Amino acid sequence: MRKLAIGTAMSGALALTGLVAPVASAATSPDLVFSAVTVNSGKAIVVGTTATVKVPVTYTLTRPSDLTVDYKSTFAGVLLYRGTLSRMANEIDPEDAPTCTTTATTDTTVTESCKEILAIDPENLYAASDATTWKAAGLYSKIDQDDDDSDGHISLGYNYDAWGPLGSGARIKRAAKLTVNASPEPVKKGATITVTGKLTRANWETGTYAGYTSQKATLQFRAKSSNSYTTVKTVTSGTGGALKTTTKATKDGYYRYVFAGTTTTGSATAAGDYIDVR
Repeated sequence: MRKLAIGTAMSGALALTGLVAPVASAATSPDLVFSAVTVNSGKAIVVGTTATVKVPVTYTLTRPSDLTVDYKSTFAGVLLYRGTLSRMANEIDPEDAPTCTTTATTDTTVTESCKEILAIDPENLYAASDATTWKAAGLYSKIDQDDDDSDGHISLGYNYDAWGPLGSGARIKRAAKLTVNASPEPVKKGATITVTGKLTRANWETGTYAGYTSQKATLQFRAKSSNSYTTVKTVTSGTGGALKTTTKATKDGYYRYVFAGTTTTGSATAAGDYIDVR
């Protein structure tokens, strides 16, 4: 069942339809044009396992001047989807009305600059395949609902139109985490220290973070008297995302691991671990 959370009347009507995908009537399709669609300012969207991520979307909407969009019985906005418009593998719908400002009018059209927020809940990301590039689509829906006060009759009409793909869409990535531990500490100057850590990433199916293996992470060092890190070496994560290497202790300072990210996983930087060199 398609989820559109704009207004209780709309979502309730959708529940009553029981449709897997609404079918729009070509005869009643409005002439809407969505353009200049930008999701999250063109940046990747990184999602963990618990927190809902609020994603800004901007676009231009041109509609007929005689078409009213009241966000009660009629709605227009932008959604994200995987697959095709007719066979969406997954989708993220707007839950609140956008904020639109009229920028131009003609005798027949109104052009608006619009902003909306897409709320991405990790619970709505079902599998690893959701870590990919999603397409953007413009949507329009209209509900005509008449509830009999005696609860003896209901009349429901629903139209749905979608246009896509629009713009460059958006890439959704799994969030990553990094840890680091340098030991022993304190350590004698010139002695060998071992720097361990762990690289994990969000598993949306289980709601946990799991080890990310065979990935490159850089070990970096910042002297106590410095404000910047320098790269010491590159380490590859092993079983369970484990990181381990050795280096010589030369001065007091902080060690950290840095992961640049991949096409499916966001970047991560461990908090520096201090080593006291004596």
